[in-house]
Amino acid sequence: METNPAPPPSRRSPGKGHRPLGGHPSRPGECSPLQRTVLPSLLLWLPHLSATPPAPPPEVTMASHPCLRPVEPCGGGGKMAAAGALERSFVELSGAERERPRHFREFTVCGIGTANALAGAVKYSESAGGFSYLESGKLFAVTRNRFIHWKTSGDTLELVEESLDVNLLNNAVRLKFQNCSLLPGGVHVSETQNHVIILILTNQTVHRLLLPHPSRMYRSELVIESQMQSIFTDVGKVDFRDPCNSQLIPAVPGLSPNSTSSAAWLGSDGEALFALPSASGGIFVLKLPSYDIPGMVSVVELKQSSVMQRLLIGWMPTAIRGDQGPSDRPLALAVHCVEHDAFIFALCQDHKLRMWSYKDQMCLMVADMLEYVPVSKDFQLSIGTGHKLRLAYSPSMGLYLGLFMHSPKRGQFCIFQLVSTENNRYSLDHISSVFTSQETLIDFALTSTDIWALWHDAENQTVVRYITFEHNVAGQWNSVFMHSLPEEEIIIRDDQDPREMYLQTLFTPGRFINAALCKALQVSKKRFNVYLRLSLPQKVFLCVEGQLQGSVTEYEFSQEEFRNLQQEFWCKFYACCLQYQEALSHPLALHLNPHTNMVCLLKKGYLSFLVPSSLVDHLYLHPDDDLLAEDEAAISDDVEVARDVMCLIKCLRLIGESVTMDMSVMMEMSCYNLQSPEKAAEQILEDLITIDVENVMEDICSKLQEIKNPVHAIGLLLREMDYETEVEMEKGFNPAQPLNIRMNLSQLYGGSTAGYIVCRGVCKIASTRFLICRDLLILQHLLLRLGDAAILGADQLFQAQQDLLHRTSPLLLCYYLIKWGSQCLATDVPVDTLESNLQHLSVLELTDSGAVTGNKFVSSPQTIVELFFQEVARKYIIAHLFSQPKAPLSQTGLNWPEMITAVTNYLLQLLWPSNPGCLFMECLMANCQYVQLQDYIQLLHPWCQVNIGSCRFMLGRCYLVTGEGQKVLRLLDVIGLPELVIQLAMSAITEAGDDWKSQATLRTCIFKHHLDLGHNSQAYEALTHIPDSSRRLDCLRQLVVVLCERSQLQDLVEFPYVNLHNEVVAIIESRARAVDLMTHNYYELLYAFHIYRHNYRKAGTVMFEYGMRLGREVRTLRGLEKQGNCYLAAVNCLRLIRPEYAWIVHPASGAVCDRPGASPKRNHDGECTAAPTNRQIEILELGDLEKECSLARIRLTLAQHDPSAVAVAGSSSAEEMVSLLVQAGLFDTAISLCQTFKLPLTPVFEGLAFKCIKLQLGGEAAQAEAWSWLAANQLSSVITTKESSATDEAWRLLSTYLERYKVRNNLYHHCVINKLLSHGVPLPNWLINSYKKVDAAELLRLYLNYDLLEEAVDLVSEYVDAVLGKGHQYFGIEFPLSATAPMVWLPYSSIDQLLQALGENSANSHNIALSQKILDKLEDYQQKVDKATRDLLYRRNL
Repeated sequence: METNPAPPPSRRSPGKGHRPLGGHPSRPGECSPLQRTVLPSLLLWLPHLSATPPAPPPEVTMASHPCLRPVEPCGGGGKMAAAGALERSFVELSGAERERPRHFREFTVCGIGTANALAGAVKYSESAGGFSYLESGKLFAVTRNRFIHWKTSGDTLELVEESLDVNLLNNAVRLKFQNCSLLPGGVHVSETQNHVIILILTNQTVHRLLLPHPSRMYRSELVIESQMQSIFTDVGKVDFRDPCNSQLIPAVPGLSPNSTSSAAWLGSDGEALFALPSASGGIFVLKLPSYDIPGMVSVVELKQSSVMQRLLIGWMPTAIRGDQGPSDRPLALAVHCVEHDAFIFALCQDHKLRMWSYKDQMCLMVADMLEYVPVSKDFQLSIGTGHKLRLAYSPSMGLYLGLFMHSPKRGQFCIFQLVSTENNRYSLDHISSVFTSQETLIDFALTSTDIWALWHDAENQTVVRYITFEHNVAGQWNSVFMHSLPEEEIIIRDDQDPREMYLQTLFTPGRFINAALCKALQVSKKRFNVYLRLSLPQKVFLCVEGQLQGSVTEYEFSQEEFRNLQQEFWCKFYACCLQYQEALSHPLALHLNPHTNMVCLLKKGYLSFLVPSSLVDHLYLHPDDDLLAEDEAAISDDVEVARDVMCLIKCLRLIGESVTMDMSVMMEMSCYNLQSPEKAAEQILEDLITIDVENVMEDICSKLQEIKNPVHAIGLLLREMDYETEVEMEKGFNPAQPLNIRMNLSQLYGGSTAGYIVCRGVCKIASTRFLICRDLLILQHLLLRLGDAAILGADQLFQAQQDLLHRTSPLLLCYYLIKWGSQCLATDVPVDTLESNLQHLSVLELTDSGAVTGNKFVSSPQTIVELFFQEVARKYIIAHLFSQPKAPLSQTGLNWPEMITAVTNYLLQLLWPSNPGCLFMECLMANCQYVQLQDYIQLLHPWCQVNIGSCRFMLGRCYLVTGEGQKVLRLLDVIGLPELVIQLAMSAITEAGDDWKSQATLRTCIFKHHLDLGHNSQAYEALTHIPDSSRRLDCLRQLVVVLCERSQLQDLVEFPYVNLHNEVVAIIESRARAVDLMTHNYYELLYAFHIYRHNYRKAGTVMFEYGMRLGREVRTLRGLEKQGNCYLAAVNCLRLIRPEYAWIVHPASGAVCDRPGASPKRNHDGECTAAPTNRQIEILELGDLEKECSLARIRLTLAQHDPSAVAVAGSSSAEEMVSLLVQAGLFDTAISLCQTFKLPLTPVFEGLAFKCIKLQLGGEAAQAEAWSWLAANQLSSVITTKESSATDEAWRLLSTYLERYKVRNNLYHHCVINKLLSHGVPLPNWLINSYKKVDAAELLRLYLNYDLLEEAVDLVSEYVDAVLGKGHQYFGIEFPLSATAPMVWLPYSSIDQLLQALGENSANSHNIALSQKILDKLEDYQQKVDKATRDLLYRRNL
């Protein structure tokens, strides 16, 4: 690109004879309504900084020129001479929303008279434009940093109002014009004191949209809220069919049917004027009366013959037309309003510029542009196409015209200044001509100093450049580094998951806009349902995975096949996203705010901003061929130093171009994994040397030879990129400023769009500087490898190794950390959680920091750097910018390039890890970004020791909140500071909020240390507040065990155990059943626990179980004593209960029989078998417990009498105890036990009879031993004389028992006699006599059983005699045989058996004699029976 070879003429300033166009205000200090009217093409004004806007209050001051590096970095050496002062290049920053698509409210505009028109018959290209409020650059205006932009496509117009200071509500509308197509550039916005007026032209209609001005929508002029209503809020109330504001373009003869150029403006009386080109070369002007004044709609045709023809609606033209032809047709129209007139400029197909006066309705000037264009004759004769026209107005310099003359080979910009003489004749003063290449110009913007141009190059890439057209002899265009599209291919290593990598790439901030992802998702969702309520990443994941699953037809895949298939589907979706991203990134127009010098790029899908690039970034990113001497001068006043830096930057660029993607990833992973960047750089250098096939290393080494002092150049570059400072930025606004000023400043750049742009700028700088530092590390290793004294110098090698390398590595890590934070998304936190967090911080006395504030408004997911800027940093930065009283505020407006540069650099300074202050980390902590804060500190800790105490504290807080508080408290515990642990844990509880896991951990820690310190009550209190039931149960178990070991049982019993009663009982029961009964007193503790709570039944149950276990497990005399006491205590407990409730459940067998340490029963799978569930429940009443108590006493009696019986007595049943007592000779006790349990006394009598037999057959030893057990039985009198032996006493005891314990059927006599006879012991006479009296027949049978025939014969003889009346009293017969006595009987069966036994041995004479004796007795008996019978019959017959 080049300029006019001749030096441009100097601009004309106002003077005698000539003055710049624009006139003077109608009254001093006041602008007419026409002058307040602003058209997009007229808004490209650039007031000088010396221009004087309305002065604010005199107290308000700010730095006249916010410096780009407000605080100088520490360290020796100078900096680059004009770093930041030279704006040689700009960078594009996308301002698109990432998560939520912009919500457009849609309205349909029904055109009057267009119902029958063919929709879409005329197709125009998409267009866009912007409008900036007149006071958008004033610090105290409601419209500060506020603008409108739009896009047209077919019949649709999208209007959006943006603000950098607040978040506007209802700020996007979409208007659809039925049966019409919007003209490209057919939207024009104007403002008055009360309204914002949007004038719209379609191919058939014109419209006026009247909206309230922002200054009239709010009561206060202060911008103090984070959200405000947009002017489009009430657009739904607009009547689009109102004929006063919507009209059909009349079918005027000569109106160009396919023209795309138009213009519109407001007249001095508020009328809306629309200019359209005429096919004959003139201009038609359609006028709508003012919205509040009734009137007719009219059309005026401006013709070159100076003849005006007015056509009212419905009239036909009658005047004679001029001699204009189609070659005069306007290609571009622009309007400039002066006082009560409007100048219409038309750039026509004949390459001429015509200027019309609407007021005078005449052509004031015609200028042939071919005079300024050195083109061929063919071009002169051809019809012009592609020409463009822009206007720019400066109050001090007048009106400027910028024309782009399109030619097939190259284009040319011509800049003119419109001047007029005293007789109102006008002419053009040629300022400059700038030539361009063959790139396709899309749009350009003009200021009084610069041209901003937007092209598409041959490769269809967007190119934006700007040039200062005056005094630019070299004609060098300044570059704008455009935001590149995401990479076309994602490299995925074998150890990476394709899903994770694609999702990470798709949703990394700054990569893809939300609209592109949504459109790709809509295409993919045609066959796959995705839930609407899910987040966008979840929708994308489910969509792609659904497609993958739907395509799978085989059931078995190898891992590699499935991975390839997975990568294929994700790659398809990514390619679709990339296509939509590219389509939505298509540029449509430039928007330049002349009041703030802000330049925006309007694209099809989003809006991007252009911000200045720093000198270092400019040198690194800019191609070598475009670097000028100006760049060297900006580096340093010393030419050699500047050249060294330039050569150094070129070397770095060569290295950066050679680094592959894998090498780049290696360095980033090294930083992320906390590994040494120097080692990574050394490895990258090795790889570069290995793969160097184009001799890049040789080129680098040759350029290094040109550097005279590389150490100084590297040091200068490092100092330029270092934001370290020892001075901490002041907090808050200047209290000397009025409150309303401070409140107004507090919202400056407070909108989410501004925050996003600033943070994108920080991310761009950090990313670029990271690459510079990476390449610089590689270059330094190359210098060390070369080891050439001619390059470094012998004395500089060590310095380079020790100083420069160790300074570059931290710098690289700093930028990596800032870059990481700029891409790390913040977590969405509920408002109530934030408020709770702030309350907790206030308890910790941390709320005095300005960083501790809550995030009140989040329009979309933010990065943590955005969060920091919006919540903390912005207020610090704005306060700092406007706190230096160097110049009145009236001398400096809001200049976007300066402000964005200053704000970005201040933010970098606040984010710089090695600077004092912890605002960034405090902000993350205050906004509950604990995971991100933890990651940040972990990335920071190994190499940065600044603020190490604060980092550790915040890391500890992160551990607490994320459930890892034990890591914080472990150190204090190891040191031995339990009181401090408790204090810290109590403080941390307030921070944990509703995080029950952290609460449980902290309260468990508090419990533990209180218990260790002996603070039993505090330990119990902490225990009750543990939210985790499992932890609470563990702590309760520990409390029970520790207090038992300390014998602090009273505390243990008296704690209330609210909602823990069952748990503590279960714990004590479990401990009681698991430990040794004689060394631990858990049963007694549990008994006391229940007695304290008057639960006597439970207490009785506990003591009964205790007694049972004592009997079974403690085989000692002490155990039996305790068993008796336990049963007695159980009995006493039940006696305290009402009789109907005096019962307990017999303890389960597991509670008694399961031995401590026994292995549980398992099935064949190794699982523990469940206990049987069909066990019968046994109820024990008071009587049952009394029996058990009696049995326990008897066991003790036995053990005391016979210590050898202790081993078996404890668990013996009542039946078993009877046998044991009989064996021990304790017959009285045995009889008492039998009576208690209602057992028969048979074992007692049998045992006593056996002892009598043993004594009778035994010797003196048995006699002596018998006295001990005889003494234990309560005889009426024990005779111990020589006349009475132990045997006699035993028989006497037996006789006493038989006499005392009589039962039915004389069972005990029978068993005693049976016992004696079974041992062959003759029956004592007293026993025989005793049994004869009660059951002689049974005695006879016993004789027969043991073959005692002689005794049987004698018994039968005596029994027959007794029946007949002889000795009947000895057999218990009250009335012997007689006719008057009751009937008597004889045991005939037994007698028959006796006779048979005697008759079996007929050879025995003795048996025969005995048999005869019985027969004789029976004969005698029969005779007397016969006689008695006859007497009886006789008596009955009387």
